[in-house]
Amino acid sequence: MHLRSHSSASPPPCPIDRPADTDLSSPGLLSSSPLRRSRVGLTSLILIVAGACAPPAAEPASERGAQGQAPDVDVERTAVDAVLTDLHTLASAGDFERYFQLFTEDAVFMGTDATERWSVDDFRGYAAASDGWTYQMTERHIFLDDDADTAWFDERLENANYGETRGTGVLVRTPDGWKIAQYNLTIPIPNDLAREFVGRIREYEGR
Repeated sequence: MHLRSHSSASPPPCPIDRPADTDLSSPGLLSSSPLRRSRVGLTSLILIVAGACAPPAAEPASERGAQGQAPDVDVERTAVDAVLTDLHTLASAGDFERYFQLFTEDAVFMGTDATERWSVDDFRGYAAASDGWTYQMTERHIFLDDDADTAWFDERLENANYGETRGTGVLVRTPDGWKIAQYNLTIPIPNDLAREFVGRIREYEGR
């Protein structure tokens, strides 16, 4: 994942608009006075131009307000953890009205079948025929980017029918709180059994 970082944009160049053939020492621009006055005039012009091109002074930290302060990473990580816990609690209760409020509008849910790459609407259709499902979290790891605007996670889950499963995904911080942008549910296969299961899958798919 590409992590966003702060970048300070360079101020735009400050060109001096004048005809290309203008003589800076000509009477029309500086002065026709003696050389000493001409040098003083040129120095003043340089100082004026430098002041015009200088970047604006940084806003004092005391005037930046709460929006300019860095988020508390521990607080945001706790908030992400709460969203993921609510996800499983609401699914187990079959409360899908509140369940789908935890997702962004363009979220993607990927189920254990390779064909299950669902939009929120697709996922709603699947959930409409279900009373809910229960996955108990046994382990969870949460990470945030430097701005605490994006979080990603991995978690181990236990299900009565499928045994140990794994959930991974991404959340984004919105004005309405943290929302799930992607959730990927998989069934880990022990390495020693992988070839056997791959063969059974290929046989099932007729390959």
